[in-house]
Amino acid sequence: MILFGQLEKAIENILNQYLQLMGSLDWLVINRDLNGKIRLITDQKKEKDFDNNPDLISLVKTIADTIQPHGYTSDKMVLFESKLKDAVQGAPNFKLKNFPNVTFVDRLLSVSDWSFITPVSKGIPRIVFFSIKGGVGRSTALAVTARHLAEKGKKVMVIDLDLESPGISSSLLPQDQCPEYGIADWLVEDLVDNGDEIIKDMVSSSALSHNGKIWVAPAHGKEPGEYIAKLGRAWMPKMLKDKTREPWYKRLNRLLDNLENIHKPDVILIDSRAGIDEVSGACVTCLGAKNVLLFAMDSEQTWGGYTILFEHWRRYGVAGDIRGRLQMVGALIPETGADIYFDSLCERSWNLFLERLYDIVPAGEAEDKYFTYNKADDDAPHFPCIIRWNRGFSTLQNLYSPAQFNFDVDQIKAVFGSLLSTVEGMITDG
Repeated sequence: MILFGQLEKAIENILNQYLQLMGSLDWLVINRDLNGKIRLITDQKKEKDFDNNPDLISLVKTIADTIQPHGYTSDKMVLFESKLKDAVQGAPNFKLKNFPNVTFVDRLLSVSDWSFITPVSKGIPRIVFFSIKGGVGRSTALAVTARHLAEKGKKVMVIDLDLESPGISSSLLPQDQCPEYGIADWLVEDLVDNGDEIIKDMVSSSALSHNGKIWVAPAHGKEPGEYIAKLGRAWMPKMLKDKTREPWYKRLNRLLDNLENIHKPDVILIDSRAGIDEVSGACVTCLGAKNVLLFAMDSEQTWGGYTILFEHWRRYGVAGDIRGRLQMVGALIPETGADIYFDSLCERSWNLFLERLYDIVPAGEAEDKYFTYNKADDDAPHFPCIIRWNRGFSTLQNLYSPAQFNFDVDQIKAVFGSLLSTVEGMITDG
């Protein structure tokens, strides 16, 4: 019996038995459909001669017999298309390592995908706060960052996209100061062309800063009102007047553009959902983020998750589109054994980047031609800026209450200083 994760290797082993035939094909697509079943797609020119090509028939039968139940029977295994582009249809894909004329295509139910990387937004910088797992202090760090930037005179917009577990909004706004509507409300209303009616009532100003400005667009408004029913529709594509579908992440981009035009902030800080799913994927790859902060603790869960993600980017050939935007954040560095803990964190982070995102520099060539860094390079994406564990911040429920947020500048700097200076550099750089 063959399993889903063994398909690529099994097919590649079979292709190695038909090298002469593979050399005669202009292109071949290994198409894995929504159910995980494999079909082959090749040039339409081969269709009329298919029955007279014993090697091709043998290849198809061997693949069909080997990969069951993850493949169609040999009589239904092959489809024909006039062009490779038409066979791929923009789906996530990658080339097989030893067969540059073979493309492995994955058809996914989700409309956004971790391998789809949009260009950096042309507007003001967007910075995403992301973590593989929850409980790492990500939302608190974002709130403190917003306050710090505002105290420096910046106009900061905070977007709460952790819709399934809203948190950043309540850290910055008391309930009675929340706006009437939130992100989920707009996503639902936009489906019926009603988004413009509420967009001016979905942002409130936080009293946390006295110098600059902090605007908060919460997950939901003052009255959540059938919030679960809204979430069930928030991620729907929108049917446009020309009968095409606008994916939800494009709708979300349109919302960010509109909020940016209305409020004119200096920076947008986005609180992403944790984990490797469609929503967090869109936050990291589809919203034009200038930088993505990857929160990490030195645990097997953290490194296992980031390994899966980085390997996906490498495998699908998009690592070069995202790696320059990444910055690792060492979250909740312990009070005791901090140096040993950080050394381990940095070592594992560097190994991860080195194996999956950094370039391999050929012998004798200068490193400055390639995207690679030394382990001790503190300007590198892998080198973590740090957030120290602090008992006061770990029990913090909100930042808007003076009784809760009673930390002085030196305390904030001691805990978050590394992160805050890193984010300042992201805003001023370029």
